[in-house]
Amino acid sequence: MIKKIMTICTIVGCLGCTQSHSIQLQGRLAMKGSSTHTYLSIYDKKSQKSYKIKNKEQFNLLQRQNQTVTLEATLLKEAKGPGFPAEIEVLKVK
Repeated sequence: MIKKIMTICTIVGCLGCTQSHSIQLQGRLAMKGSSTHTYLSIYDKKSQKSYKIKNKEQFNLLQRQNQTVTLEATLLKEAKGPGFPAEIEVLKVK
């Protein structure tokens, strides 16, 4: 009985993790942070939130700093407060 419950909980937990949260963002790309803790982010005009970009090398986004771009991305992590922005993985650059 306990094995069945554990199996069901595991399956339901895995299904919850595989859902993707695809979002569209439009804003300016900028480097944030200090010295060794820098990261590329996009400040979305619509939501007024900043998102940390995890796969910046894949689309050569570093060369587009201070430019306004439109991105389609998957939300990896929600924001945890000041200094810990939400993290995204870029799917398309428009």
